[in-house]
Amino acid sequence: MKDLRIIFMGTPDFAVGILDAMYQHNYNIVAVITAPDKPAGRGQKLKYSAVKEYALSKNLPILQPTNLKDETFLAELASYNANLQVVVAFRMLPAAVWQMPKLGTFNLHASLLPDYRGAAPINWAIINGETKTGVTTFFIDEKIDTGAIIMKKETTIGENENAGELHDRLMVLGAEAVVETLKLIEENNVNLVIQPAEDTKTAYKLNKENCKINFNKSGVEIVNLIKGLSPYPVAWCNIKDETNNNEWTAKIYEASFTPSTHENSIGQLVTTKKTIQIFVKDGFITVHKLQLPGKKAMFAHEILNGQSFDVNTFAF
Repeated sequence: MKDLRIIFMGTPDFAVGILDAMYQHNYNIVAVITAPDKPAGRGQKLKYSAVKEYALSKNLPILQPTNLKDETFLAELASYNANLQVVVAFRMLPAAVWQMPKLGTFNLHASLLPDYRGAAPINWAIINGETKTGVTTFFIDEKIDTGAIIMKKETTIGENENAGELHDRLMVLGAEAVVETLKLIEENNVNLVIQPAEDTKTAYKLNKENCKINFNKSGVEIVNLIKGLSPYPVAWCNIKDETNNNEWTAKIYEASFTPSTHENSIGQLVTTKKTIQIFVKDGFITVHKLQLPGKKAMFAHEILNGQSFDVNTFAF
């Protein structure tokens, strides 16, 4: 049985669930590494990462390096004499860091590797209409998400599940995977699986362009994009009232698709007292929840209480 001395690296909420599972299972976490504090909000006050907030609550030592290659940081890291590092939603590590502990550095990734290597695996699994996903633990190497696999855990994706809901389920599944991985390492019972070099499905970094809705796509593809980007960073489009020459940028949080044949133009907005529909080539999208400029996100019927759309209004 190996005596583990662990350094944990992570930043967002997703990483907190895994760190908490390790803590609750009484693993020896000798230090936590997380992102530097960042100014946020109107007052630009320094905001702690979710992982830092948790580490402070448990009195765990915290390191917040700005440069992972800095000699002072590397010396401080070495001083903890850790023999294993666990990484969850952090950033790419230089070799000097991931090669430091005797037992290696393993990462938890929110996909079934080698599929969806990259920055946004949860989002892209839903955007691409996958019916299953999961989590993978693997030892870090010099490339991104390519190291030898320790274990995978699989789950189905619900028909109407959005990225936020899947995120929360994968955090629980990921916590189980990390604890099981730690047990395998403790017991010297790891059977590694080498990943293929190529990847066929990539979890590209999300940006403004790939979050924009293209209403020329099928209804299923559009709704998958909306689900895959909700509640963050949110799919968006422009809406233009051509009669009155008004234009808005809208964020769409929730929608459903109804297949149908119709004579409407693609992107045409049709409203009743309570519903907003956008026509696409193979039917129409019913928008359930959206956000207009200067407003909070609201359900369609709430927006229609104070906002009307002309018949010559189009989403694009």
